[in-house]
Amino acid sequence: MATEVKVPELPESVSEATVGEWQKNKGDKVGRDENLVDLETDKVVLEVPSTSAGVLAEIKVSAGDTVKAGDVLAIVEEGDGSDAGDDGDDDTSDDDKKAAADDDSDAKSDEAEDEAAEKADSGDDEAIASPAAKKLMDENDVAARNVEGTGKDGRITKADVQKAIDNKGDSKPAQGEDKSQSRADSSSEREEQAVSEQADRQALADAPSERTEQRVPMTRIRQRIAERLLDASQNTAMLTTFNEVDMKAVMDLRNQYKDKFEKDHEVRLGFMSFFVKAAVEALKRFPIVNASIDEGDIVYHGFYDIGVAVSSPRGLLVPVLRDADQQSYAQIESTIRDLGKRAQEGKVTMDEMSGGTFTITNGGVFGSLLSTPIINPPQAAILGMHATNDKPVVVDGEIVIRPVMQLALSYDHRLIDGRDAVLFLRTIKELIEDPARLLLQV
Repeated sequence: MATEVKVPELPESVSEATVGEWQKNKGDKVGRDENLVDLETDKVVLEVPSTSAGVLAEIKVSAGDTVKAGDVLAIVEEGDGSDAGDDGDDDTSDDDKKAAADDDSDAKSDEAEDEAAEKADSGDDEAIASPAAKKLMDENDVAARNVEGTGKDGRITKADVQKAIDNKGDSKPAQGEDKSQSRADSSSEREEQAVSEQADRQALADAPSERTEQRVPMTRIRQRIAERLLDASQNTAMLTTFNEVDMKAVMDLRNQYKDKFEKDHEVRLGFMSFFVKAAVEALKRFPIVNASIDEGDIVYHGFYDIGVAVSSPRGLLVPVLRDADQQSYAQIESTIRDLGKRAQEGKVTMDEMSGGTFTITNGGVFGSLLSTPIINPPQAAILGMHATNDKPVVVDGEIVIRPVMQLALSYDHRLIDGRDAVLFLRTIKELIEDPARLLLQV
């Protein structure tokens, strides 16, 4: 019995997805609920499992194709695939069945190759290439006859076109053979990791003596990030205020208890939990910063869902800590660690990135000294943390060396006045410089 594997219902506000890497090949045995293919949406990567155990009989779409909810992705033949022949041949030996199946498979393969070759010779690019592959061929002036298709019936995939482009650029010097192989490997990795920026840079570095350019399509998440950033800059009255915080007290407290904290809670004590707690306390004192604009209304949120920006191979993600005011330091650190790990694996769900009333981003982990973070609409403000460096400061009339971090608060001036923004950021500064106040809530 054949079972269709379809695109599942997509998250709200998501209308289509891009087919990613196939985890199984045609003819492979698959188990029930075993992942067959990844689908990339604007925000998350969805895994599509098989609904039954059997053999992957047919793959309907190729990597790079665009699909919608309900589209058929593949056909799974239930069982081990051995009952697909004529029921009247029960007396035929297993070896004979296998030989006949092999002959039939070879014949079909030869027919597919002949058909693909005829199409390639006739220049019919659209008939044998996926839409994404056709677009990439047009952009790079590559003919279908120069591309070896690895998809179903010789169908050309986007990865096949990229490989042909890479081989074309490195086919001249003999000493470039190793570099060509490296670039082919890099091309495969780009397909698997949704054309990561690191792979792009490596592809360009493979030909240092040439003035090369390479055009690659933006991933869906990168397009979505671009849209949201542009929306924030065009539809908010964004302004940034700065302050600096002496980190000595928090660092001393962390150094004093970090070993016992990790032993008791099985998670490391970082600085983010202190800033989440400080932000929640400041939001309670300045509820306008925790609010948002909905058309002509101001919506005051009576809960504290803090978004924490994390970097991933696919781009910047902002999973949300729900009810952060009710979480302990250990719970906050554990949740952030789990979200960060799953962000790297592309397993953060849509629900985990929805909502949020305030966001914290830490560019300091990459060495940033100062920046102006961009608001995450419909939120009204975002806190930017930066690198901690030793600086001379005046304490009780004396110059001393202290670990200092620059803080930045970007806010929507349509909703938040400068006074509230400055006092909000100063509150966070005071709570971090005297962490006992976080416990006492004073």
